[in-house]
Amino acid sequence: METVEYPQDLKYLDSHEYVRLDGEIATIGISAFALDQLGDIVFLELPEVGDAIESGNTFGTIESVKAVEDLLSPVSGTVIERNETVIDTPELIAEDPYGEGWFLKVRMDDPDAPLESTLSAGEYQAQVTGEED
Repeated sequence: METVEYPQDLKYLDSHEYVRLDGEIATIGISAFALDQLGDIVFLELPEVGDAIESGNTFGTIESVKAVEDLLSPVSGTVIERNETVIDTPELIAEDPYGEGWFLKVRMDDPDAPLESTLSAGEYQAQVTGEED
């Protein structure tokens, strides 16, 4: 198995979503660890541009050959862009989950609000590598 990456510039939820912050814009996707656990992705359901999402709440679903999982939002805000490419071709998510495989870009309601439910890359890696035992 290839080495799973945990980019240091991201924050992670224990439900395996990640967020990359750039000012008031948050880019949300799913970690390589989650993709490894899910297997081949066959369907992705995401909110529309203009929809509001809430931190800690479900914003969509990801379906693999093994399971259907809810996607939880690490931030509250308004969807300003969604990645139509991965909706049309969900298998691309696994090829570059932290780059071209992102799901949403969200303008955060409060960019200064702490992301209390998120983990650093090190904390997340420690948690998921513990899960593999």
